[in-house]
Amino acid sequence: MSYDGQYPHVSPPEPTPRRGRGNALIVAAALAPTALAGWLVWQAMSGPGDEPSPQVLAPPSQSASAPAATRPPTRSPEPGAAGNSAAPTRSAAPPQASSGASAQGPAPGGPLAGRTVVVDPGHNPGNFRHTREINRQVNIGTNRKECDTTGTASNAGYTEAEFTLDVSRRLKAILEKQGATVQFTQNGDRAFGPCIDERARIGNEAKADAVISVHADGSAAGHRGFHVILPARVNSGAADTSSIVGPSRDLGERIVGNFVRVTGDAPANYLGEKTGLVVRDDLGGLNLSTVPKVFIECGNMRDAQDIALLSSASWRQKAAQGMADGISGFLQG
Repeated sequence: MSYDGQYPHVSPPEPTPRRGRGNALIVAAALAPTALAGWLVWQAMSGPGDEPSPQVLAPPSQSASAPAATRPPTRSPEPGAAGNSAAPTRSAAPPQASSGASAQGPAPGGPLAGRTVVVDPGHNPGNFRHTREINRQVNIGTNRKECDTTGTASNAGYTEAEFTLDVSRRLKAILEKQGATVQFTQNGDRAFGPCIDERARIGNEAKADAVISVHADGSAAGHRGFHVILPARVNSGAADTSSIVGPSRDLGERIVGNFVRVTGDAPANYLGEKTGLVVRDDLGGLNLSTVPKVFIECGNMRDAQDIALLSSASWRQKAAQGMADGISGFLQG
């Protein structure tokens, strides 16, 4: 995700009833002292420059000093940044994607049998070849935005679209083993897209019990960690999130806690006040959803430490497991 100056759409989550449980991060820390110890070591090694800034940084793609031909693409999950049409130049081969997907479908009799989860792999590897189509404006309730973007990429050319497909396929396999029916918004099986409004519609029409949109960020070096984006309370045009704000926050908190526990990674040090939770009202995929839904930014592809994790197949498996555990906890109450 890339930001343009002081970002007005990021706000603290609304307080919601706890349904008899404490904060997900505290629970996760209590259950996983090893992960907590790793997190504390990480915090101790961070200097004053790692404190979250009151402003979010302008994206590299917005810099007038950087020639368009050499800038890697940046984005917010559904932003309207021009200049993201050129495919990144690869200086190193990306990790090979593994389908990780079950060929047998949901396991009968599992704890998630009868539940439907929609997994939304952010962007599409083909978007780079269809910039005219993805630049088409669509209505997200509060305003109009581009259909989709190319996503970001590492400095070595490992694209966000490749990363999100790999993690999403791993997540699908884990959830299906627990009996869930898992539906993708795209599986690299279409030329581009789908557009952000269609991504929301797929979850709505599936009457999904939970939807997760998988992404990776494209922020400044030194910005590390993951964060989960929750829907703001929006009621404008076709957007009405009033019924999903509470359950989406519950889903997001459970994912944050389990992501920390399984991966040992820490919440983002550059937004969300290190809670791992951010609320936004400008994302069509959230605004137009009528079912519980969150986005997860798994790490920053422009930071050397984060990309070392995101490039690791074993870490991506842990990331998928952390998401799956959060979703499973949410669905089982």
